[in-house]
Amino acid sequence: MPIHVLGKSVAFPDPEEAESDGLLAVGGDLSTSRLLEAYRHGIFPWPWGEGQPMTWYSPPQRCIFEPGGVRVNRSLRRTLMSKRFECRIDTCFADVVRGCAKAARPGQSGTWITGAVARAYGRLHRLGHAHSVEAWQNDHLAGGLYGLAIGGAFFAESMFHREPDASKFALHSLSELLLAQGFTLIDAQVASPLLMALGAISIPRPEFLRRLRDAIALPVRFETLAKSRPAP
Repeated sequence: MPIHVLGKSVAFPDPEEAESDGLLAVGGDLSTSRLLEAYRHGIFPWPWGEGQPMTWYSPPQRCIFEPGGVRVNRSLRRTLMSKRFECRIDTCFADVVRGCAKAARPGQSGTWITGAVARAYGRLHRLGHAHSVEAWQNDHLAGGLYGLAIGGAFFAESMFHREPDASKFALHSLSELLLAQGFTLIDAQVASPLLMALGAISIPRPEFLRRLRDAIALPVRFETLAKSRPAP
C-alpha cells in the first residue's frame, strides 16, 4: 500500500491503512490543529531526525496503561515510602522536554525530539493541551515526563531521569492523578521492556481506537490547580 503524503489539509487517512510497522503518512507540519487531529485518531508524529520530512504512525499494536495501573515493584515502593521525590505539575515544561531529548535510549543513536518537535509541544503546553509531570529532589529536577490530554485520554510522549526511579515516580504520580480525575486511558505508544515491566499492556489497533473514541468523549480535563503535590 503506498504511503500517504500529507498536504495543507490537517485530515489524516484511516489509521488502518498504515504499513505493518505503523507508518501511515509522510509530510505535513506540526501545527497545533494537525497534532490534535492526529492524536484524536490514534496517530502520532515520530520523525526520523532533524531536517527530515515528518512521519506519522499508528502501530498495529498499541502500548497503554490503565490509569492507576502502574506496577509498584520493590524498588519503586521503597522510593515512594522514602518520600525523597516531590511531584510537581507544569512548573518547567521546557526543561522536561529538553531532559527527554537528551536522555540515552537503548538502540538509538539520536533523538526523535527535534527542535521542531520541542517547539510544537511548547505551543501545545501554552494552550493548555500538553503537560509535564516532574519529580523534584531538594529543589532540583530529578526526572519527569510530558504528554498531552484530550478528554479522558492522556498521551504520554517521553520520560527521563537524572536520579534512580525518578521517571518511574513521575509515571506513577501521573497514573494516580489521572485515575482520580476520571481518565480512562494512558497511551504509551510503542511497547518496551521497561514499560511492560511497569504494568503496561499491548492491545490491537482496533481495540485501541475504540477505547480512544470513548476516552476523548468524556467530559473530564487534566487539572493542574495543585502545582506542587506530595507523592501519591
